[in-house]
Amino acid sequence: MNNEQIKTYIEENNIQKIKFAFADIDGVLRGKVIHPKKFIEGLQSGYGFCDVVFGWDSNDVCYDNVKLTSWHTGYPDKLCRIDLNTMRNIPWQDNIPFFLADYSHPNGTALPACPRSLLKKIVKECEDMGYHAEFAQEFEWFNFRETPQSINDKGFTNINTLTPGMFGYSILRTSQNSDFYYDLFNLLTQFNIPIEGLHTETGPGVYEAAIAHDEVLAAADKAVLFKTAVKEIAYKHGIMASFMAKWNEELPGCSGHIHQSLWSKDKTTNLFYNGDDVNKMSDVHKHYLAGQLHCMPHLLPMYAPTINSYKRLVEGAWAPTTITWGVDNRTTALRVINTTPGYTRLETRIPGSDTNPYLAIAAALASGLYGIKNKLPLNIEPTVGNGYQDKRNGVLAKNLFDAATDMQNSPLAKELFGEDFVEHFTQTRLWEHRQYAKHVTDWELKRYFEVI
Repeated sequence: MNNEQIKTYIEENNIQKIKFAFADIDGVLRGKVIHPKKFIEGLQSGYGFCDVVFGWDSNDVCYDNVKLTSWHTGYPDKLCRIDLNTMRNIPWQDNIPFFLADYSHPNGTALPACPRSLLKKIVKECEDMGYHAEFAQEFEWFNFRETPQSINDKGFTNINTLTPGMFGYSILRTSQNSDFYYDLFNLLTQFNIPIEGLHTETGPGVYEAAIAHDEVLAAADKAVLFKTAVKEIAYKHGIMASFMAKWNEELPGCSGHIHQSLWSKDKTTNLFYNGDDVNKMSDVHKHYLAGQLHCMPHLLPMYAPTINSYKRLVEGAWAPTTITWGVDNRTTALRVINTTPGYTRLETRIPGSDTNPYLAIAAALASGLYGIKNKLPLNIEPTVGNGYQDKRNGVLAKNLFDAATDMQNSPLAKELFGEDFVEHFTQTRLWEHRQYAKHVTDWELKRYFEVI
């Protein structure tokens, strides 16, 4: 849809208001509802937001360690621009028109902190190499019989899950909340986030959804919108949805696995498939996978961006801890799925549901392309059996501080994403670690208060 078509649409449908949003560094959607006149006027010039939106954390506390914006800049406006190709209507909000925006500029420059702009840069590199990238992210999340007010009043203790017990792939559990369950499937699909599958995972009140694959930028848009959409639909039913990677140490964590493949530009040939190979993998696929293995320790915070992310990445918890790959092996970091030519793909299993999809997908794609550009050989044999025990190629960092420091000092990360982005992003992750490190936890009180 171009500018003239959207103007006609607004006039013919008597649109009174329009909603749009962009994703900040944490993947949190920030946005506004605006008048159609302001919307049309901003299509060329952009829409101003105080640039503190990239200068504070997920709790709106201003960073003290970033150069891009802070008190020293005076927090001026930065202009974001709407992507008309992202238009959809929100079915649970009277079908109000909705758009996504980013901080890319017509001259090709972009705000270094803008995650969607960063992914667009990597997508262009992919297209320039002659590839069409198909991606999809799947999510697990927990649902609770709580409201933001009730859970805050209780100090985030004694939280009530939607259903009890461990009951993966349960037909019974979803029938208990069928209005919510089918609202998710139907409304998300109407919102142009088509769902391939929706089911319970093992854990009290946990669901998993697989989003249908699409061109990589559109897939990332759908993943970002999915998380907020699920929360809004849940609110309608008096339910809270959480995408924390690990909300309870005794329960499984929540994944955000990324599925990906490269196709010919005409989208007819899956370039990852080779029926004559022992693992049905083409040379392109092998180089791509080798690139991800090579880059993984340099980019880990883009896959695991929070303190909590690393509580999920522990042995025996359905999340990887080693730099490994395997064929249909769910204990490795990278899983090759090669059942048919059309569905041969790579699954990157490190990301949790707490990821910023733009950044996690950018890391996956850029790493794979790096392997292709440099014709990296796949020298590591696939892991057969328990990937937690296969430490031939190393292990993942154990915490956010180590991972962010490794990325901050990595020439490879700067080569892939630019110094400005790497500096800003890693400083925000190191800030996150500092906020955590100074906090006195219940665990410390119970352990030390009396005895020490």
